[in-house]
Amino acid sequence: MLSAEEIVRHSPFDPDGLEWVVPPEPGEITVVEYDPAWPAAYALLADRVRDALGDDVLALDHVGSTSVPGLAAKPIIDLDLTVADSADEAHYRARLEAAGFTLLLRERNWHGHRMHLHDESRAHLHVWSPDCPEAVRHLLLRDWLREHPEDREAYAAAKRSAADRLRTDGGPAADYNGLKAPTIREILDRVFRAHGLL
Repeated sequence: MLSAEEIVRHSPFDPDGLEWVVPPEPGEITVVEYDPAWPAAYALLADRVRDALGDDVLALDHVGSTSVPGLAAKPIIDLDLTVADSADEAHYRARLEAAGFTLLLRERNWHGHRMHLHDESRAHLHVWSPDCPEAVRHLLLRDWLREHPEDREAYAAAKRSAADRLRTDGGPAADYNGLKAPTIREILDRVFRAHGLL
C-alpha cells in the first residue's frame, strides 16, 4: 500500500539510471491541438496489449496529454501498463514486441520503469510494477486536468513554450520534459492538497 509521502515525492531525473535499448532519433518536438481521435487510438493499442498479455495485465490506462480532452499535446499516445514485476522482462517483453511494442528504454532507479515504442502508431507504453507512485500520479494529474480548465491551459502554455524554446535555442528533445517540470509540479501540488495528501 502506497503512502501519501511516496505519492507526493517529486523524483529528480537520474541520467545515470537511464539505459537506452534503442537510441532515440533526433527530432523536433511538435505540440498540436487536441485530436478527438486519440481515445479511439488508445483503445486499439490497449486491445493489442490485452491480446498480447491477457491476465498478466493488472492495470492499463490512457494517460498523458492525449488522455485529456481539449489539451494540446505531442501526438503520441501514452499508456500505463502495470504487470506483476516490470523488471521481469522475460515474462512480457517478447509478447509485447510480437504485438509491435519495441522496448525503448529502462529506468531501473525510477520505479523500475520500462518504456516501449509502438512500431506503427505513435505511442509510448510505460510498464510499471504494482503500487507504483508514478502511475498513481499520472492518473491524479489526468483526472485533475480533465476537470480544471485553468490548469489545463497553463499546462498547454508550458508545453508550447518548451517546444518553442527548443526550436529556438536547440538542445536535446529530452530537455522538453525538464522545461515543463515546474508547471507540472505546481499543478500536482494543487492536486495533492485537494486530495489531502499534503
